[in-house]
Amino acid sequence: MAYVLREEMSKPERFAPGHRLCAGCGAGITCRAMMRALDPEDKAVICNATSCLEVSSFQYPYTAWEDSYIHSAFENTAATAAGVESAYRLKKKKGLIKDNYKILAIGGDGGTYDIGFQSISGAFERGHDFTYFCYDNEAYMNTGTQRSSATPVFASATTTPAGLESVGKKQVQKDLTRIIVAHGSPYVAQTTFLGNFKDFHQKAHRAIYTEGPTFVNVLCPCPRGWGYDAELLPEICKLAVETCFWPLYEVVNGVYYLNYEPKKKLPIEEFLRPQNRFRHMFKPGNEWTIEAAQKYVDDRWEALLAQCE
Repeated sequence: MAYVLREEMSKPERFAPGHRLCAGCGAGITCRAMMRALDPEDKAVICNATSCLEVSSFQYPYTAWEDSYIHSAFENTAATAAGVESAYRLKKKKGLIKDNYKILAIGGDGGTYDIGFQSISGAFERGHDFTYFCYDNEAYMNTGTQRSSATPVFASATTTPAGLESVGKKQVQKDLTRIIVAHGSPYVAQTTFLGNFKDFHQKAHRAIYTEGPTFVNVLCPCPRGWGYDAELLPEICKLAVETCFWPLYEVVNGVYYLNYEPKKKLPIEEFLRPQNRFRHMFKPGNEWTIEAAQKYVDDRWEALLAQCE
C-alpha cells in the first residue's frame, strides 16, 4: 500500500496533549509520530525507560498514552519489551489473545546509549520482535544535563562544563546507530524532525512493521539542555541535517541507504552557533575546536557516503 503522508497525519492521536513536557522539546513530537505510525486496527504496548518523557507523560493516575503503558527502570526497557513480546507471542499462539499488538520501547540517550545498552544488546541478539525508539537529546536532561556517551565533543554539560581550563566534553559521541546495525537488525534508521516529517513517519512505520528487533534513532533537541529558544526546534533539526552533523539514512538487512543529501553542505558552526552549550567554542583562542568539530563531521559524512547505496 502506497504511503500517503496526509492520511498518516489525519489519524487519531494516540499520544494525548496536556502532558508536562517542556515547550520546544522534541520528545512529544517523537511520541506522536511513533504512535501515528501504527495501523489503526493494531494495538500497542509501550515500554518507557525512566526519563524526562516518563515523568512528563505519566504521573499516576494521569497518562498521555492511549495504549497500554509500562514504566521500566532506566536500565531494562528493552528487557521489559522482550518479556512482553514473549508473553504476547505465547498467548497469541494459544488463542488467548485475538487482537494484534505491536511492542514499542522508547528511551532517551541515557537509558539507551548508556545505562540500558546491555538490555538492548541482549534483546536484539535474541531476535525479539519489537521496535526501539531512542529520543536522543544528547545528555541526561531529566537529572540536570549531565554528559552521556551521546553528548557531542566540546559540548558543555554540568559534568563537563566549559571554563578557563576546559572546552567541554573531550570525547566524541558514540555512534549507536551503527552499533545496532552490527547486531544484525533487519531495519535500523536515523532521523529527526525536518520539513513535512515524511522521513520520520516512513521510517517509524517501516521499523514497526518489519519483523524482528528494529531501531530508530531520533535526534531530539532539548531547549533547556542545548540552550535555544523553544520556537527554534525545527531550525535546529534542519541545521543538524544540512551540516551533516546528523545524516538521515536507513540500513535494511545490512545495506545502507542515504535518504537525504544537502544541496549545499553547511559548515558545522551554523549548527553550533544557536546553542548555548557550544558558545565557548566561538571565543577567541578556541577556533581550533570548531575546526576539529568540522573535521570530525566531514570524516563521518564521507565514510557514510562511501557505504551507502
